[in-house]
Amino acid sequence: MVQDFLCSNLSAGADGRLLFAGQDTAELARQYGTPLYLMDEQRIRERCRTYVQAVKTAFGGRGRVLFASKAAAFKRMFAIMAEEGMCADVVSPGEIWTAARAGFPMERAWFHSSNKSDEDLAFAMEQGVGAIVVDSTEELFAVDRIAAEKGVQQAILLRLTPGIDPHTFEAVATGKVDSKFGFGIETGLAETVTQTALSLSHVSLVGFHSHVGSEVFDSDVFIRSAEIMLQYIALVKERYGYEAGLLDLGGGYGVRYLHSQPDIDLAANIAEVGAYIARRCRELGIEQPEIAFEPGRSIVADAGLTLYTVGMVKRIPGIVNYVSVDGGMTDNIRYALYQAPYTVLAAGKLNEEQDMRCTVVGRCCESGDIIQPDVELPASIRRGDLLAVCTTGAYNYSMASNYNRVPRPPVVMLNEGESYVAVRRESLDDLLALDE
Repeated sequence: MVQDFLCSNLSAGADGRLLFAGQDTAELARQYGTPLYLMDEQRIRERCRTYVQAVKTAFGGRGRVLFASKAAAFKRMFAIMAEEGMCADVVSPGEIWTAARAGFPMERAWFHSSNKSDEDLAFAMEQGVGAIVVDSTEELFAVDRIAAEKGVQQAILLRLTPGIDPHTFEAVATGKVDSKFGFGIETGLAETVTQTALSLSHVSLVGFHSHVGSEVFDSDVFIRSAEIMLQYIALVKERYGYEAGLLDLGGGYGVRYLHSQPDIDLAANIAEVGAYIARRCRELGIEQPEIAFEPGRSIVADAGLTLYTVGMVKRIPGIVNYVSVDGGMTDNIRYALYQAPYTVLAAGKLNEEQDMRCTVVGRCCESGDIIQPDVELPASIRRGDLLAVCTTGAYNYSMASNYNRVPRPPVVMLNEGESYVAVRRESLDDLLALDE
């Protein structure tokens, strides 16, 4: 049968076995075991270059691209981002330390998150992060105080909430007026905190930040957000004489988890945003600020694939068929969290009819340990067969846990016909490493 693949780095061998980044998934499973996270290094680099070039072109060379590290944070990923000229969005001391130990230039890292402790802020300054994205008034005063204690002037951005509904999953919408993130523009909180930031001695306000959510499939959301943010920049210039030199529009471009979802032309979408911002800056009488984007998912998601081994096939006649694998919510919790969709393939049986509808479930002692319902697989699927879950490069390894004392899988990078371990498989002894 002819297979219509979700992404160009997927293909079929002559024997019906799945190839990922040109490599045989069955051979990789034999070499490294399952569950197994695979990452296509060339796909990651290609996406980085697409973003960097698109932003450079769209904004006259005055733009930057920050990798949203929470999508996939480990040392090798930060090394790749550094090599590709990317900046980084880091959200915890753990991500900061991982980036620093990978040799990432920390002046190109911005520290985000909605609740940073004094210890977090001090650590970020000690590691030399380029900017702190401030999310609350308490945090603003803490940054000023800690910077004074260290005798530094800390660059900051203020995270503002433009009140945009991105019409995406509720769990990943971050820009609405009732969001836990940022300062609302329409509520007046943004203007109040801007005045305060401008009055402090040990912070330097370099610009404003916004983020409206994830899985955005066109530029409308970014344009609507940019419109509100540019109007705010113009207002602050008029009232306080401060003109922001930097505007961060966040991330959020979507990726294909299913065939029904569109494949985005990133360069065309960013060019559309660039044209709109250039025109509106002229009309509003403000200098065009440097524009930043923070992609995470759209850089690494379809560069990832997870391989599992089937352990059990349970048929309940007239009700449901279950196919259970040797992983589950410990390595992919996204369906349990917000019913995230995935495409699942029988990696060794692509040439067979997909004639059995089933629910793919994990090994955990939880009825909610579901990877994906309503999956079509060959009726011949049995114990020992290999399943592949596509587009797992974002938020799978990052959200992995040791629930049920299950060790986390390794991350194996594929590059030009070769493979190497970027993160080793956890051992049973690793599970005991912190026990006293």
